[in-house]
Amino acid sequence: MRTDVSIAAPPSRIRGLSQAAGAMFLVGTLAGVSGVIQDYPVYGGQALRYLLAAAILLTVARLAGLRAVRLTVREGALLAALSLFGLVIFNVCVIEATRHGGPALVGTVLGTVPLALALLGGRPSPRVLGAAAVVVAGATLATGLGSGDLPGLMWSLGALFCELCFSLLAIPLLPKLGAVRVSAYSAALAVPLLAVTGLLLDGTAMLRVPTLPETLGLGYQSVIVTTVAFFLWYDALPRIGAATAGLFAGLIPVGAIATGAVLGLGTPSAPDLLGAALVVAGIVIGLSAAGPPAPATATATATAAGSPAAGGRQPAAGAGSPAAPASSPATGASGRRSP
Repeated sequence: MRTDVSIAAPPSRIRGLSQAAGAMFLVGTLAGVSGVIQDYPVYGGQALRYLLAAAILLTVARLAGLRAVRLTVREGALLAALSLFGLVIFNVCVIEATRHGGPALVGTVLGTVPLALALLGGRPSPRVLGAAAVVVAGATLATGLGSGDLPGLMWSLGALFCELCFSLLAIPLLPKLGAVRVSAYSAALAVPLLAVTGLLLDGTAMLRVPTLPETLGLGYQSVIVTTVAFFLWYDALPRIGAATAGLFAGLIPVGAIATGAVLGLGTPSAPDLLGAALVVAGIVIGLSAAGPPAPATATATATAAGSPAAGGRQPAAGAGSPAAPASSPATGASGRRSP
């Protein structure tokens, strides 16, 4: 299977690379505000986060003239799965993994996203595999191996699976819906799912009036980590492909380190800085392995014209489209979308 979804012209590729880097860095900044909202009911807080993000994204879609799109049964199932696994269950897994093994364990496991996407790419070159391994090593070093028990490891592996779903399940939806609508619809679907989970686990205590710091923290999660980062990531995927974009997942711990330093939460240690340097080196190696992008073909031009950045107005991709490779399980064919 191939996870790359288009042949991007240089300007589009540069934009995609910048957006993927920005998205993952912003996701990493989440660690800087986690302490502010740690006392707020988790599931109720996440439901509020996605409710505000969905409201913002739906307003943006309306102002941009992006009308609601009728989905097929298959597309609706993909969107529901994206929201369930990529958003809701991902949050549950991270929460439970942190309780059992601490943030270091789940951070280390999520650091393997680049390697996992490289392996899912079908036949990655040794150089791409090597680059992914360097990114994983850097993310692991920056995060710290930590310690944990078997349940913590299993929850962390669940978070890794959901992070891969966050990218792979979105790929066949992006040509038709575009980045804004995929982000908005998935966030909106996550709200009732999180609300039900919160009611089952916490009852009426799932919600309370947040303090001012909690309000600011939840607002940052909604506007920056969800609204902005989701759009950047989903707009980048069709431009550079999931395998290339996955390399930037190594920037998550880098974003956490930078945020901690800016907020005065701690000075980066030598392993932190060395890990960040390894991540950057791995990304550079991985990008250079792909070489210069191929000249845009008529198909690639058509893809760019109907890209998520253009509102995603092109028809749904067929089995042979660059946006949904025939060998991709996300298309339903014999051969298969993660802060």
